[in-house]
Amino acid sequence: MSHRRSGHSLRVQNFDEKQASAYLRVALDAARKAADISRSYYAGNFTVTTKEDRTPVTQADVECEHAIREIVLAAFPDHGFYGEETGRSGDGADSLWLVDPIDGTKGFVRQYPFFSTQIALMHQGEIVLGVSSGTMMDELAWAEKGQGAWLNGKRLKISRIDNPDRAAVSTGNLKSLAASDGWAQLGEIVRRADRIRGYGDFYHYHLLAAGKIEAVIESDVNILDIAALSIIVTEAGGTFTNLNGAPVDLDVRSVLAAIPSLHAKYLELLRGYVT
Repeated sequence: MSHRRSGHSLRVQNFDEKQASAYLRVALDAARKAADISRSYYAGNFTVTTKEDRTPVTQADVECEHAIREIVLAAFPDHGFYGEETGRSGDGADSLWLVDPIDGTKGFVRQYPFFSTQIALMHQGEIVLGVSSGTMMDELAWAEKGQGAWLNGKRLKISRIDNPDRAAVSTGNLKSLAASDGWAQLGEIVRRADRIRGYGDFYHYHLLAAGKIEAVIESDVNILDIAALSIIVTEAGGTFTNLNGAPVDLDVRSVLAAIPSLHAKYLELLRGYVT
């Protein structure tokens, strides 16, 4: 699996899908198929069941994941697959697809538009490709290692605002941080920031990669939620770790994503309070 960065590709501002790798073309096809399915169910014509962890799952989740799995494994039958609904298969494979067919199912059930489909490819433990499809918001973002990050075919680039007093910071799931002594440290970030928002789910990561906000903080996530988003942010120029500064891996539970200079400042405040 080869991923080469070229000076020419970094200057290109409009994406030519014909030049995409086979991996990315398959991931984009799978995301578009899932969007067709989730959009057809969005009006509410679906059943909802509850999983053992008391989170909801719908027909749309299951059908989207089956469609993605079929498309991906038909193209790459020797790859592993780890899906939110169907679990993990192909252990031992060098390449592992990470899929959340509808990230934000609780919102989907209540007809919030902030749900998304998340598809990422991990090769030998490193995220090398990600597709994030915000179906109802018409936002399809993707990135591949060394090839930049893109939203609806336009190149993404992070903000240049590096002053905490001018930064816009978005927070997502914060239960673990709120239950820790780190809550006061987050308060220091909030006190100084120019704007605090809670865009949540995929959307604030798209905004970060597009240079519209400067940081995202979450203390309660899993790898399927953020794998694709991590490479989209990093390929746009951002830094993406957990709240202790560790890189994204299969056990990730928290996120500090920001422009590099602010990431360093916020990490000093938040390190050590949650995993």
